[in-house]
Amino acid sequence: MEPITLTPHTIDALVARLGRWSAGRGPLYLLLAARLRRLIDEGALPPGARLPPDRRLATALAVGRTTVVAAYDTLRQEGRLVRRQGSGTRVARAALAPEAPRVTETSNPLFLHLLEAPDDVILLSCAAPSQPPPELAEAYRSLVLPDGDLGYHPAGLGALRTAVAGRYAARGVPTGAAQILVTTGAQQGLSLLTRLLLAPGDGVLVEAPTYPGALDLFREAAAVPLPVAVGPDGVDVAEAVRVMERHRPALAYVVARFQNPTGTVLPPLAGRRLVEAANALGVPLVDDEVLADLAFAPGKEAPSLSAYGDVISVGSLSKVVWGGLRIGWVRGPAPLIARLARLKALHDLGSDLPSQLAATRLLDDFAPVLTARTASVRAGHDHLRAELARLLPSWSCAPTTGGQTLWVRLPHGDGVSFAQLALRHGVAVLPGATTDALGGSVRHLRLHFLAPPELLTEAVRRLAAAWAEYTPGPDPERASLHGIVV
Repeated sequence: MEPITLTPHTIDALVARLGRWSAGRGPLYLLLAARLRRLIDEGALPPGARLPPDRRLATALAVGRTTVVAAYDTLRQEGRLVRRQGSGTRVARAALAPEAPRVTETSNPLFLHLLEAPDDVILLSCAAPSQPPPELAEAYRSLVLPDGDLGYHPAGLGALRTAVAGRYAARGVPTGAAQILVTTGAQQGLSLLTRLLLAPGDGVLVEAPTYPGALDLFREAAAVPLPVAVGPDGVDVAEAVRVMERHRPALAYVVARFQNPTGTVLPPLAGRRLVEAANALGVPLVDDEVLADLAFAPGKEAPSLSAYGDVISVGSLSKVVWGGLRIGWVRGPAPLIARLARLKALHDLGSDLPSQLAATRLLDDFAPVLTARTASVRAGHDHLRAELARLLPSWSCAPTTGGQTLWVRLPHGDGVSFAQLALRHGVAVLPGATTDALGGSVRHLRLHFLAPPELLTEAVRRLAAAWAEYTPGPDPERASLHGIVV
């Protein structure tokens, strides 16, 4: 269990690691004490770690101060905490902690909610299709496993690499199979790129806000984030160029189309300028294309950044087909792909072969699958916005032209503390602060619209009930990245 570093002003790491602490039965203070006890026993809160003051933690968790006081006192009586006037609350020195603290696990609610036991909580935090299309089941039913094949393909099944390369070529980006690495989902693709291209202390340009799973990987690599704000038209390219000129980062990571979490699209001229600047400065530019196919009006989206120059693209079938189909890929120069394949061989010798065969079959006739999915996400987008306008009219969120999430701004309070109250009403949302390396987005939430209409309606009803009870603390300060020891 990864140690958590806390300061009097930064407690979002602790709040995230607490997860759905309030979802069980019994008094809130006992539920909170139970989750803190587990963090202490597993070493996430090491000996001597100072816990947040009662009032500050109560505000972040949207509970009364007495709940936190009672939880702390319960653990003090067990000998796990020490509370002294003037020095605050600390983990007792008797607890055991890992000898070499290092970031080896996620602290983001986006993934932590998936690790919780199934319950009645509606997950609007992690976005992926709720069920696979019928074409996927048919692809598996028609599988013919190869003869005389060990099944180990570190770079990916040849037929699948060719199929993915063909999709790029069809969009005007000439690509050969040697330029494609098949991965176990896009997350593994990002992980391999991070391991190959980043060393401790290296700078990495990121959007603010951005996909928190990427921030996890960059923290694991002990890289230094260089955040650039995202506006209505995507990342601020002029500022991104200045950052690259000033810092020469080892990597730049962007989501150019249907940006996660804001849903913005980088205009073609801005995309060309970004690519040309990165190429001129020798900065490897990674474009996360996982959501690029989810355009509500197919054919109207901006072209791939790869059309403008040397770009490393990361893609996946998880958002169009199903998250359980763990098929992703990296597109890049053939020498880079060969290096990534050798690195991947250290970890799994190749992604699941039956899944690759099924994916190849799907890509043979992908248009019906894509058409059905985009129609579904557009309907979900319209339904969720209508329900928010009906039940939570004080919340603001701009419509998007694709993707799978809405970027919602609260009229007051902060996303972290409201998310805690929302959990107690049975719905999990992603606070904006967990996505923003600039420390902004404090009043934002990311909500996905992939659930069935009746479930989205119920989720908004629960959010409205939570909002009616919500009493925010003082205006939130600018947050920071989770304070994890690196």
